[in-house]
Amino acid sequence: MTPERKILAIEWLFALMLVISCSQGSESLNNASNAANLTVEEAEAKHFLSEITPRLETLNSAQVEATWKFNTDINTVNEAKLLHQTAEYNKEQKVIWKQIQRFSHYKQYKDLRLKRQLEKLSVLGTAALDPKDSEKFVNVSTEMEKIYSSATVCLHLNGTQKCNLELDPDLNNLMAKSRDFDLLRNVWIQWRNSSGRPIRSLYKKYIELGNKAAVKNGFKTLDDLWLFPWETSDFKQQVEHLWQEIKPYYVKFHAFIRMKLRKYYGASRMPTDGTIPAHILGNMWAQSWGNIFELVAPFPTKKSLDVSDTMVAQNYTPQRMFQLSDKFFTDLGLIPMPGEFWRESMISKPTNRKVVCHASAWDFYNRKDFRIKMCTNVNMEDLITVHHEMGHIQYYLQYKDQPITFREGANPGFHEAVGDLLALSVSTPRHLAKINLLHDYVEDKEITLNYQMQMALQKLAFLPFGYLMDLWRWDLFSGKTSKETMNRSWWQYRLSLQGISPPVRRNETDFDSGSKFHIPASVEYIR
Repeated sequence: MTPERKILAIEWLFALMLVISCSQGSESLNNASNAANLTVEEAEAKHFLSEITPRLETLNSAQVEATWKFNTDINTVNEAKLLHQTAEYNKEQKVIWKQIQRFSHYKQYKDLRLKRQLEKLSVLGTAALDPKDSEKFVNVSTEMEKIYSSATVCLHLNGTQKCNLELDPDLNNLMAKSRDFDLLRNVWIQWRNSSGRPIRSLYKKYIELGNKAAVKNGFKTLDDLWLFPWETSDFKQQVEHLWQEIKPYYVKFHAFIRMKLRKYYGASRMPTDGTIPAHILGNMWAQSWGNIFELVAPFPTKKSLDVSDTMVAQNYTPQRMFQLSDKFFTDLGLIPMPGEFWRESMISKPTNRKVVCHASAWDFYNRKDFRIKMCTNVNMEDLITVHHEMGHIQYYLQYKDQPITFREGANPGFHEAVGDLLALSVSTPRHLAKINLLHDYVEDKEITLNYQMQMALQKLAFLPFGYLMDLWRWDLFSGKTSKETMNRSWWQYRLSLQGISPPVRRNETDFDSGSKFHIPASVEYIR
């Protein structure tokens, strides 16, 4: 290489080193600048959350109050107030949601609690809809729930025409206690004509608007929006896997129950396809079968584990049932129900107004007001439900001082797990004996098997129904099932998963899923 070429090569080398040095320096400056900007943004986000927390509490409290008033007194005035309050609530929530979007780097924040709160607030739900669509969605949802909660039927009972019969307690009592095959079939049909069928066209609009809301939140369809809180990408597959594990046991259980019912009602009453008619399992939706225990008990001569008659004989009232539950929790060292609970809860069905009877627990987001709404009947089933709902209230009390975004279950199923854990503890023969509701109880193998059968009728029978309630909706929301074949799809799942068939032929003018509270009330069920 000539001297001139050597000099030129050295000059190029120095130039390249200078470029690299400048580039590294610029990158370091950019990294430092980005880190500083991120620190500033994180501090702003923390300040923003501290400012909006009282606002969110006020918004949620007002919304729950308006919803409570409508649910405990269904009338046009309370409906109008709820619609107005919901519109205001959605508008305010949407403003906050848009403001939060400026904290676009929240996943890189150091404060884990701050990251978690912003992650939850980043999904708005149906309030993300445009104002007109939001109003339509609220109107459709409210109308569906009103139709369901106001539905009544007329029946011929003991030679007399009786009208204005309501689901709770009239129809529920008939389904639980009657063994008249034809009467039960008529009750089953009339309830679906009155509650589900009028909701069908509204539910189509609900799906359309719900999917719009999902897109606004960055999801494909409403099922994706519903499954977001589970934080599990393969959630549907996991649930299906669990069902497949349980299914062989359920199939054997189903065969045993069908055999017992075939003996009771006669072979001519049972379908030849191996299914069980939906109306003879002691429950309006065949979701749990505990009310037919005496027909299928392994040892029918053994003492009954249903303490309903004992409760009546001991002059139990709804108030006493809730007091017993409160004592159960305080004996565990948990928090007693606050004064607001006893003053404001609706624990008996009013006689002077329409209400939503479906049992539910309520948090009013002010750290002191927690209530239960329930049309309590004096029987064992409702005693267990009381403890379940009180379990929800205990959970509310435990996290009442958390930031508002953390005042919910760890996932959508956690609340139900807490409630059922406590309810199952209460229903054991030993506990019932302890509280003087089960007398002369001596534990033996036959009583244990009877108890296990009772639990299977309530819990094992429920599992496929609990699954298909949402599986059916997931398919509708995602478009896998057509809105024009909603009822056919519903019965395909009931046949294939539950082994249950309708007592009469159904068609697409029917909307049998809508006769179950959680469908018109838009409550996810897989929890």
